[in-house]
Amino acid sequence: MKRQPVLIGRGLVAGLAATVALSLVIVLKQALGVLPQLSTIAVLAQLLGYQSLALGWGLHFFVGVILWGPLYAWIDPKSSYPHWFIGMIFASCVWMGVMLMVMPAVGAGLFGLQLGLVTPTATLILHWIYGAVLGGVFGSAKLKVPYAPSHAPSTATT
Repeated sequence: MKRQPVLIGRGLVAGLAATVALSLVIVLKQALGVLPQLSTIAVLAQLLGYQSLALGWGLHFFVGVILWGPLYAWIDPKSSYPHWFIGMIFASCVWMGVMLMVMPAVGAGLFGLQLGLVTPTATLILHWIYGAVLGGVFGSAKLKVPYAPSHAPSTATT
């Protein structure tokens, strides 16, 4: 098995773990009534042009697992810093993209400031949680791949 498919697999696993962790924080935030005007899932649904939270959750998992997981798997091995730290840097870059492209696209303005002054900080913290889990799980998921050469010499004696 080549190294790249293993890294992509680790990225998918890490992306899933990070997305589940972030999802739990989002649900807890909403249940506690913290920043009710900032509904991350509703923003994602609006980005698709719909109001359906189911579509928002679907996009949330697609992006978190299928898009960011493998991309992170490509970036992480190029760094010598701790995995969780690289995950947080990666998530900060994603956050910047969200603030500059997604928020204006859904009518929330640059950095989502039309949703409130705390929006940029709150969303950065959510992205850092995702990134720390993404990097941490990626770094701890050292999958052992047995070496199986395609033309192994025979050890049988005749």
